[in-house]
Amino acid sequence: MNQTMRAEGLTKSFGQVHAADRVSLSVAAGEVVGLLGPNGAGKTTILRMIAGILTPDAGEVFINGIDVARDPLATKSKIGFHSGDTQLYQRLNPREALEYFGRLYGMNERALHHRIEELVEQLEMGSFASRPCGTLSSGQKQRANIARAFLHEPDLLILDEPTNALDVVSGQFIVEAIRREKAAGRAVIFSTHIMGEAEYLCDRISLLHQGRIVDEGTVPELLERSGCPNLTDAFLKNIGARRNGGAA
Repeated sequence: MNQTMRAEGLTKSFGQVHAADRVSLSVAAGEVVGLLGPNGAGKTTILRMIAGILTPDAGEVFINGIDVARDPLATKSKIGFHSGDTQLYQRLNPREALEYFGRLYGMNERALHHRIEELVEQLEMGSFASRPCGTLSSGQKQRANIARAFLHEPDLLILDEPTNALDVVSGQFIVEAIRREKAAGRAVIFSTHIMGEAEYLCDRISLLHQGRIVDEGTVPELLERSGCPNLTDAFLKNIGARRNGGAA
């Protein structure tokens, strides 16, 4: 499997807080890798370093073999990034917003309009795609933001809690959209608090605690090592042991 993204030794501190401590990760084309951890474990910091939004104190990120720090422009077009705090232009409707971002990426006009309608259909945005983004519900905004990240068919999707605070229906639209992107050969790395979502989507999972990867593997591997029947119990056992100063 060809590695689309490889991160080695990522380290980042904010004052006395060590948000990431020598984190190494990889994700291949057609693979979904999940980051699981409690609040403050470093998930968002790690994803932002991979995306080139934050500069690591140490470590490197390569996308298709290109060093993100040395050639950021060459890697930006290969990344689709989504975060819960990503804002849409309130006066534009989703179609207009997608047209704007598509032109920023230099997409051909015909291909851009075809891709927009494809995403509107896949994410069932037809009922609100012509309404100003400022009038949309949180679930509708989230779908529009996911469409923006998927728009230019990037090699790597970086999704920070893409279904956070959504109702079941809106969350499922996004989960199925991620599965389609995986089937199309995209590499996906995402963070989530939803264990069922991680079990359903992920080929591999990394468990994070205090900025470090404390365990990683497929779901069956994590369950076997923990002796637990499900991912929720395995997660709680592993993180609980770390908090108590032991090993899982």
